[in-house]
Amino acid sequence: MKMVTINKNEIGLLIKNNAPKRVLTTGKYWIGFREQCEVYNLSNTFQSRFDNNILLQIDGFTECVHIVDVMDNEICLVFVNNNFKQVLAAGRHIFWKNLEEYRFDKYDISTIEIPATINKQLLEKQALAFYVRQYKIDISEKGLLFIDGVFTQILEPGNYQWWKNATTIAIAKADMRQTTMEIVGQEILTKDKAQIRINFSIQYQIVDIIKAILYNKDFEKQLYMLMQLALRTYIGTMTLDELMENKAEISTHVLSNSMEQIDNLGIKVFNAGIKDVILPGDIRDIMNQVLVAEKKAQANIIMRREETASTRSLLNTAKLMEENTMLLKLKEMEYVEKIAEKINSISVSGNSQIVDQLKQLFVK
Repeated sequence: MKMVTINKNEIGLLIKNNAPKRVLTTGKYWIGFREQCEVYNLSNTFQSRFDNNILLQIDGFTECVHIVDVMDNEICLVFVNNNFKQVLAAGRHIFWKNLEEYRFDKYDISTIEIPATINKQLLEKQALAFYVRQYKIDISEKGLLFIDGVFTQILEPGNYQWWKNATTIAIAKADMRQTTMEIVGQEILTKDKAQIRINFSIQYQIVDIIKAILYNKDFEKQLYMLMQLALRTYIGTMTLDELMENKAEISTHVLSNSMEQIDNLGIKVFNAGIKDVILPGDIRDIMNQVLVAEKKAQANIIMRREETASTRSLLNTAKLMEENTMLLKLKEMEYVEKIAEKINSISVSGNSQIVDQLKQLFVK
């Protein structure tokens, strides 16, 4: 015989012939020589070399433990003193009853919806994150939710969590901000067979995400192709000169003829226009020559106009002087003054008729 002492917050299992027989709680016990006692600290995690089903058949054992059975479609959140401790998967779990308060919350994960009673912060913990699918929709985005391949709802910006199970979840997101598309290097033949390259730019925004994502595949590619074809169709009906004179009208025509198709894409176009018209080298040289010739012709016209105006002014002046002797005298004095400005000194000799002598010098 020997004595065994079971302290507070401990429990003992009396074992005979390698099989547990009974539970020993706090106190002192005499055990036989063929018996032994295994002592467990109730503060530690439950671990035993015996099968749980065998232990549960011992009288008094169930009063010493928490027994948690978790089904295949469930998980269990374990809280100790109202603080989250761990997640239990499917199976039978046993915890020692001790001075701490345990709480076990079970949740059905066969559906995707997570109950609002679960604190959102717990979903970020690594132990629970394994069972949760998380998605984020940025503030500039919207999303379409597909459950098992079926469209369910439009998702506004925010964070979304669903249970991870056999249900398939997919999210298609789209940026709802205004953006720009460049259609560059489009080689097009004009009506007069001039080959040019066009760079076209459009500003657009998604206004109906269901049309853009659900009803259309690659809506951006479709918009690109739509604008490309509209450009080719319209420019093909114009000569090169008409194109250069009416560049601003091209975008208006392209958008007006494509409005219905653009609306079917769930898109609104705010602005569009031609950025560049690139001509082949030989045509560019010819255009430059034409421009130089036009400018020279305009310069010649201006020179002729000025010469004509000057001649007309001289003719009018001559007529006035012919009709008015005093005006002629004044004109003569004006010329004398101009000539005198260029003469440094004048030597005069003779009688008192100095003025007449000066007149004979300058006026014939």
